[in-house]
Amino acid sequence: MANDQSKSVGLLDADVYGPSIPRLMNLKGNPELTDKNLMRPLVNFGIPCMSMGFLVEEVAPIVWRGLMVMSAIEKLIRQVDWGNLDYLVIDMPPGTGDVQLSITQNIPIAGAVIVSTPQDIALLDARRGAEMFRKVNVPVLGLVQNMSVFQCPKCSHQTHIFGSDGAKELARTLGVEMLGDIPLHLNIRETSDKGQPVVVSSPDSPEAEAYRRVAAAVVRRLAELTR
Repeated sequence: MANDQSKSVGLLDADVYGPSIPRLMNLKGNPELTDKNLMRPLVNFGIPCMSMGFLVEEVAPIVWRGLMVMSAIEKLIRQVDWGNLDYLVIDMPPGTGDVQLSITQNIPIAGAVIVSTPQDIALLDARRGAEMFRKVNVPVLGLVQNMSVFQCPKCSHQTHIFGSDGAKELARTLGVEMLGDIPLHLNIRETSDKGQPVVVSSPDSPEAEAYRRVAAAVVRRLAELTR
């Protein structure tokens, strides 16, 4: 993961209401169908991706009830030809709603990674998410603190805009590992908007290294669970 060419990684965008993977991965168009009538993922940077964003217009609002969302998720899971993957990363929306329930009911999940910014209001949702996965017997691999620190590009002064250690404290409370920190950095925002992941566009940057550290920690935790 995180641009590791030795592993085969797929990416499923399960945020039905706000799919962002098409923009982040610079992918457009409708999936082709295989001879078995399965959708073929769109591929960029060597990563096959599937998203509801490939099936609807980019600016079209998705106004669906719970059953329709669950049906869409099942389609994205069962009607896609993923091929042979080492890892399938599922990007879920915030919260503990129909998407999370549908996924945990339909496929075995090796582990969940909880991503949160450090402020208290975000950590409440993060804690609910962690407790939900535990209730449905999905191991929580750990927490990632997003937008952890802002460094001024001119003077290099660091500011913890959203707080400094909120996710770390929550990890201790939950008894799970802190997998890493992702900084609040202009380069991440700019490259994401352009559909050029920072690990590809700026592979030697500190922010790219932050993603690689998180990916390595996730892989290590998965290996520990399967021993």
